[in-house]
Formats: sequence, structure tokens, C-alpha cells
Amino acid sequence: MAVPKRKVSKARRDKRRSAVWKLDTPAFSRCSHCGELTAPHKVCKNCGYYKGVEVIKKEA
Repeated sequence: MAVPKRKVSKARRDKRRSAVWKLDTPAFSRCSHCGELTAPHKVCKNCGYYKGVEVIKKEA
């Protein structure tokens, strides 16, 4: 049966098991109305517009 030649250190083992390197960066797009960075297909939290239409009333 195959046996490891050397002990795998805790740091090496934990680096392999960590999911940090598997995460993708979140996608952002610019709001067409105010230019603020927002998540795609979501209402802009800054101005309340979505696809050029005011969805949420915001106080100035």
C-alpha cells in the first residue's frame, strides 16, 4: 500500500484545505444614472435607479 514518504506539515495541509483561493471576485457594474459601483441586475443603493427608471424614491 502507498505510504507518504514525509509528514505533511499542518501549514501545508491547511493551505490545501482552505477555500480562500477558490473564491471569485464579486462582479460590479456602474450605475447608468449616477455612476456608482453596484451589483449587476440590482437597484442602485445610491440613487434608487435601475435601467434608467427610478424604482426607489431617494431624498436629495
